[in-house]
Amino acid sequence: MFNILIADDVHESLMHGLQKAGIDFSYRPDISAEEIERSFPEFNALVVRSKINLDSKRLRSLEGLKLIARAGAGMETIDLRTAADLDIEVMNAGLGNRDAVGEQTVGMLLSLTHKIVKGNREIAQKIWDREGNRGREIGSMTIGLIGFGNTGSAVAEKLSGFGCRILAYDKYKSGFASHGVIETDLQTLLNRADVISFHVPLTFETRHWINDDFIRSVQNPFTLLNLSRGGIMDTKAILRGLDSGKITGFGSDVLENENLSTYSVDENKTLENLAQRDNVLLTPHVGGWTIESYEKISKVLLAGILYLSGVESPQNEHFNDAGLFVG
Repeated sequence: MFNILIADDVHESLMHGLQKAGIDFSYRPDISAEEIERSFPEFNALVVRSKINLDSKRLRSLEGLKLIARAGAGMETIDLRTAADLDIEVMNAGLGNRDAVGEQTVGMLLSLTHKIVKGNREIAQKIWDREGNRGREIGSMTIGLIGFGNTGSAVAEKLSGFGCRILAYDKYKSGFASHGVIETDLQTLLNRADVISFHVPLTFETRHWINDDFIRSVQNPFTLLNLSRGGIMDTKAILRGLDSGKITGFGSDVLENENLSTYSVDENKTLENLAQRDNVLLTPHVGGWTIESYEKISKVLLAGILYLSGVESPQNEHFNDAGLFVG
């Protein structure tokens, strides 16, 4: 049975469920990384969001750790290879925020294609320009999704009612074409897409995937969306793509460096250059962070913990096809 340290803020449903199942836990959302290290081996399971970097050295210092439950989707702060070597189970809650990210993606796309940000700014300056704010309909477009896991598939679901053509590429998945989604290779997607939306984890393979070479490899001018991780893009390459007109619109919920207080002069200039553009939309990594997803994430983690504890079968709404990563 697990004795769990919950080291980040989570919805109360997780604690209620653990208590009902008779699983011991301590809820300490304000605990520091150093205090977490000192808490083992008193505990053998850890629930975290992104407070602590669980690299190889730290994982080896957490004596007795058997389970890491990530309250979110991204796994880049966890050394999965070391966790596997140490027989530590690792799970995430990708199902919990898939709908939130899916809606954020479509919202950004609508805002950019219908020039909502530009129109709003101009009205604030008492500029009434209907022709200059003529938009495009999503239904006329070919949308390319790179990555077809929880969030990529959620975006496809949200887009299905618009009548657009949806192409999807995923290096590690196949046989997922359905409900209007056309599974394709990467080059075909780059040759045909009017919009390219990224939904991939940050790994060695994906770091700076969106660079000058990638932008040149897209055949037509395109709208670019990044709803995954800031590290997959080279921001200056995106600026060059915007300047050249190859990128006609850019929406991102993430930044390469999300700690704004550490920005260099050059980083500040780059961000200011992006933010002042009418065809750029930036949000502070909130795509998967809604009132609803806050609760869903905890319910997905609860279902996984109960299953791994032998308390409950996975046949329930929060675990079945939940996208839990266990390894």
